[in-house]
This record gives sequence, C-alpha cells and structure tokens, in this order.
Amino acid sequence: MERTTISQPLPLLPLDSVLFPGGLLSLKVFEARYLDLMATSLREHTPFGVVARRNNPHSARIERAADLEAVGVIAELIEVDSPQAGILQVRCRGMQRFEVTEARQQDDGVWLSDANLVPDDSVVAPDVSMHATVRGLANAIATLQGQGSQPFEQPYLFDQAGWVANRWCEILPISLLAKQRLMELAEPALRLQLVDEYLRGKGVV
Repeated sequence: MERTTISQPLPLLPLDSVLFPGGLLSLKVFEARYLDLMATSLREHTPFGVVARRNNPHSARIERAADLEAVGVIAELIEVDSPQAGILQVRCRGMQRFEVTEARQQDDGVWLSDANLVPDDSVVAPDVSMHATVRGLANAIATLQGQGSQPFEQPYLFDQAGWVANRWCEILPISLLAKQRLMELAEPALRLQLVDEYLRGKGVV
C-alpha cells in the first residue's frame, strides 16, 4: 500500500518506551529542548513523533539517527500541567504510525524527521480462538479501574483485533524491543495471535 509523506518535518521525542496507536502516554518533561517542543505543540496544535531509542536505550542523548527506531507513532497532547517552574506533566494520545526517514538534529538538540505515514490497522474482528484473550483484557481493565487507574481511553474496541492487541502490549511485562516489533506489525490479527500465545504460555488465559 502506498504511504503518504507528511508535508512538514516531524519533531521527534525519543523515549525508553513504545507508544501504540490509540494508546495513552504520561510524561514528565524537564529538558529545555523538550519543554520548548511541548510549548510549540500546545500553542500551535501540532503533533510530534514518539520514537523508541535503540542500541543504547539508557543513554542520556541520541548521538545519531541509527540510535532511533525506524517506526514511531505520531502523538497529540491532550493534557498539560505545570506543577512547578521548569517541569511539565503531559499526557498524549497515540495516533498513526510513521516511518522515520532522513532524521537530522537541530541546533537545539531536537531531532526532526521526514516521515511516511504507515496505514492504520485494518478493522478485523478477533478470531473466536482469541476470545479468552479478549475477556482477559476486559478483566484486566476492570482490575485496574478498581485500583483507581484509567490506562485506556474509551470507547473500548473489544471487537477489533488491533485494538485488543495494542492494549495488551501496553501493559504486558515484555521488553522494549518486543513491544516495538509488535507495534510495527502490519497485520493486527497476527499481532493479537502473538499476544495470545504469550498469555497462554504464561497461563494468563
């Protein structure tokens, strides 16, 4: 499928985490370059790209484009709070996947990338063999809500394989690389199948 190129370079926010389409991400922002990025995003209602670090995920800085994963997710700000000077607490929503192309670093340290949009997941219902995994997610959500947590936005799309797989990926204790590869998968049914196999292997469902 042909991919659309974003008309303007996309500012990147490298993180030690993977954002999924439809997911929520809370961040504490204190670096000057990213405070400026958040301020611009808030003021101009512009998105930014969340991309996972690779090779040396705990390094303080990204020194080269090869240290960024090749696929990220466009994010939009939905909540911003400033509990004290020089610190922002932000919450953003994952939108659409994109391919990082021609990444380069600005003088202020923020990375920019030309970006090709990756098509959204096709709407595919979970196979009947996955219904235990779907019910398991519903139970996990109920448990989290009982603990006062609201990790996912409504509506809950239990009838969509991609949505169910993505939400499981966000809460499973799997590696950053595993989450990245699952997020990149083009087939939502396969993503859910892999999640289902993991859950059955762990005796969760």
